[in-house]
Amino acid sequence: MLFRKFFRQKRHETASHKLYLKLVGQARMPGFYASGGVPDTVDGRFDLIALHTFLIIRRLSGSDASEKEHELAQVLFDLMFADMDRNLREMGVGDLGVGRKVRDMVSAFYGRAEAYEKALQGMDKSPENTTEALVDALRRNLYRDASPDDQQVRKMAGYVQKLVRRLSEQTAEAFLRGDIRFASIPFQ
Repeated sequence: MLFRKFFRQKRHETASHKLYLKLVGQARMPGFYASGGVPDTVDGRFDLIALHTFLIIRRLSGSDASEKEHELAQVLFDLMFADMDRNLREMGVGDLGVGRKVRDMVSAFYGRAEAYEKALQGMDKSPENTTEALVDALRRNLYRDASPDDQQVRKMAGYVQKLVRRLSEQTAEAFLRGDIRFASIPFQ
């Protein structure tokens, strides 16, 4: 089991690092914060990275995904939380507190992923209902204590839907090379 995990990580190390760097770069685009209403805080940045990671993992873990795509999704997930661990240590969180904080972040990620997945169900059949469900999920999970206006949240919901479609159009081979194309952000 341990050998298989090590082999999987080694096999997808380059691709996962490329994907992760690109998704973090996308999540740090200033427009999300300056015009989009996402709080420019540690929590806000985590939530935007978590949203992008979820969307990529969702694509890589779909029902028609290959074993290699599923493996890459797991390696990407592991990489995200290894990076969160490293960032917490750099911010000065003590060794004893890091494990608890990372566990809390993993739990938060799963909660957000569940909310976003529920909102995205039936996107092709009912885009209007999906938009409303996404608006609600984004208000509760991405914006949390912030006070974005309705237009900001609706633009973010539209961005998420466009990104889901863009990711579905990309080939498994592209992901396995670490190539990814994001939707353009609606905030400048």
